[in-house]
Amino acid sequence: MEDLVERLTRGNVTEVKVVLATVVAALAIYQVMLAAVIYGRLRVPFLAPSISAVTHRTIGDAVVVVALVVAFMCVAVYGFDTEESVFHVIVGSLLVVFLALKVAAVKWWHGAGFVLPALGITVFGLFALTWASSAGEFLGVT
Repeated sequence: MEDLVERLTRGNVTEVKVVLATVVAALAIYQVMLAAVIYGRLRVPFLAPSISAVTHRTIGDAVVVVALVVAFMCVAVYGFDTEESVFHVIVGSLLVVFLALKVAAVKWWHGAGFVLPALGITVFGLFALTWASSAGEFLGVT
């Protein structure tokens, strides 16, 4: 798998991963803003909560796909056994778990809607920590 990722990124695995992770982080910020509109915490005159909900779910689907691509790249090329990035591996793994829980709550556990805000905040925090522990370090932001 490592060779496939190396070929697809033309040897620029880290750079491609950083760009994709940064796009995911930016979309995660947008997702939080949309959720604030949905729950009435943020009022935007040109954006109704119903439109925000559709947009939130649609962008969320795209974010999950891109995040899973980034996770695949991380595991295929860097693996789980890198000493210097133990924190990144733990936070990234927790992100996948909580993302799966949030998706499951939305798709199958309709009675669990009350936990969605907590799951969303947790997922956002884990996205931020995962980004900061990898892309943020690469870009010199953290």
